Amino acid sequence: MDKQKASAIVKPMGAGRTLVTGAGGFIGGHLVGYLQEAGADSIVAVDVKPLDDWYQIHDDVEAMVLDLQGLDACRKAVAGCRTVYNLAADMGGMGFIENNKALCMLSSLINTHLLLASRDAGAERYFFASSACVYNATKQEDPANHGLKEEDAYPALPEDGYGWEKLFSERMCRHFDEDFGLVCRVARYHNVYGPHGTWDGGREKAPAALCRKIIEAKLSGSNEVEIWGDGEQTRSFTYIDDCLYGTTAIMDSNVDVPINLGSDEMVSINQLVDIIEGIAGVRVQRSYDLDAPKGVRGRSSDNTMIDRELGWSPSITLHDGLEKTYAWIYDQIVAKAPSPA
Repeated sequence: MDKQKASAIVKPMGAGRTLVTGAGGFIGGHLVGYLQEAGADSIVAVDVKPLDDWYQIHDDVEAMVLDLQGLDACRKAVAGCRTVYNLAADMGGMGFIENNKALCMLSSLINTHLLLASRDAGAERYFFASSACVYNATKQEDPANHGLKEEDAYPALPEDGYGWEKLFSERMCRHFDEDFGLVCRVARYHNVYGPHGTWDGGREKAPAALCRKIIEAKLSGSNEVEIWGDGEQTRSFTYIDDCLYGTTAIMDSNVDVPINLGSDEMVSINQLVDIIEGIAGVRVQRSYDLDAPKGVRGRSSDNTMIDRELGWSPSITLHDGLEKTYAWIYDQIVAKAPSPA
């Protein structure tokens, strides 16, 4: 499939009010803009963060600040909505999820209450943003990972905390579909990255964290960067434009089981640094913190199912996505830098 298809706009199914939760965050903020461009009739954007802390604010969208862990807040958010995209969760990169397992698990309240509210409000379609963290850890012990298939989530041994929350919430979606007729669609995101995301503060993921570290090393002249682990752990990273197209395509599809939404371009963390160095035009001195959170040894997406079901899979290269991400983070760092005396 050609690259242009990856950023094409999927038209929303039918008419009606659309709810996007987690709209103040990275993917949710982009999704609101994407749905607007696609011609969605009316969009409600909800997040727990104060509006001043939202990553993106869009005109002609009803923005609400609500804590969706509560059922009453979910009922208020979903009132009158035909379509629900649930991207709300308390999460971050590996440093956050390994040290905040209870907070991650509490996100199950959001999905549970939002499913109840959606059912009771007569919503017709419901999307849940799951994660590759649901996959059995024993399938991810080799850096030369051949790609995780959807069936590799069972027997269950997901990432503790965050992965269990996502796997449990997948099952809730399945049973609300089966028992109550609320059409549910579930995508397992694989390391989504891009502009307008978290790049500092402890919740950032590897692409943004390493872009920030290399930019700071370059600007300071230190040329030193710390890497968590030995750098040989592998991942695939999905650019936001592919994520948006895939999310809406899955929502509008007949795929009624959880499905991978991720790139199959797997790299080691050292290779990721190599790419960012090339973009930055600098070589850095690498040090390795072997005691830092580093997650599983190897993870990538097997895209057999999404290729078969949608005739499409993510295709934006890591280099192309990182160029845009690096440029955006560079601008944020320069804008925050104090003016010279």
